[in-house]
Amino acid sequence: MKFARTVATAITTATLLTGATHAESLRVMGQPVATGLIQKNVEQPFFENFAEETGLDLTADYQPVDVTGIKDTEQLRILKDGLFDIVSLRLSQVSRDEPTILGLDLVGLNPDYETGKITVEKFAPVVDAALQEKFNTKLLGVWPFGPQVLFCKPEIASLSDLKGLKVRVYDQNLANFISLVGGTPVPLSFPEVQQSLARGVVDCAITGPSSANSAGWPEVTAYMLPIAFQLAMNGYGINLDTWNGMTAEEQEKLQAAFDGLIADIWSYSEELFVDAVSCNTGGETCETGTKYTNILVEPSDADVALIGTAVTEVSFPAWKDACDAVNEGCSAKWLETVGTAYDF
Repeated sequence: MKFARTVATAITTATLLTGATHAESLRVMGQPVATGLIQKNVEQPFFENFAEETGLDLTADYQPVDVTGIKDTEQLRILKDGLFDIVSLRLSQVSRDEPTILGLDLVGLNPDYETGKITVEKFAPVVDAALQEKFNTKLLGVWPFGPQVLFCKPEIASLSDLKGLKVRVYDQNLANFISLVGGTPVPLSFPEVQQSLARGVVDCAITGPSSANSAGWPEVTAYMLPIAFQLAMNGYGINLDTWNGMTAEEQEKLQAAFDGLIADIWSYSEELFVDAVSCNTGGETCETGTKYTNILVEPSDADVALIGTAVTEVSFPAWKDACDAVNEGCSAKWLETVGTAYDF
């Protein structure tokens, strides 16, 4: 009851900020404004022009999650209860409620965008089935913020230098890996990280180069190691009651529109990654962000090898038990799909 009252209050507050929601308008929770350009330049314009983008006689009452006052960790519960119709799901943040989600982006699983697309194609249907069964939510698609890399305040030359350092992480799978290399994982929400780095609460933090640039992380860090721990998968979910209330033709139009949106984000994410690495490290080109002077630390052969063995040695074994405890057969489905590429 306390959770429901808190959410109801937050939604009322959010509605007052933008005006009343009409019957023909879908309630949409978006990515945090703080995460940067994907939210600003791709996601928000799509929902602001929802009728035109979808071909449906519908508008979208779009609220970034950090405007609603609702925690991103509560997104699946929000969707299940029908308090929003569509949510831009922060998949790592909601994975405690549904650990199957982490199978899309285990540490070391997606070293590049092409591999990430293959992973999503194979495993998103498994995630969708779990969300429909347990959270009254249909998964409309999955997209990446991009390779999640390391920013540090103290000097580092390789992943081995994380020993004894406090490192901001955003999901349990990543926390397990940081512990393996001797670091201390510290879970922090994205908006908390910049000040935490500045004050020494954490020594290092992991996110995408573009998001870090938008949030000003390179103002308080000195080193960036661009090795992809994960791709930071996110997705769009729709309440099943909302979806089932549409005609087959409406569902087809809506899915096609989201397919287009997600394809646009995949392309834009890759463009942002290349430019943001340059921006953060004082490169010659910097078109999408602020230029900083962090030192670019090239990953060592040992770093690349360590990330390459993470799936079989660390991330899958740790995730397997957690996922199977909640969803019987979860890891078996992963092994039958994504796992065929690995020697277990």
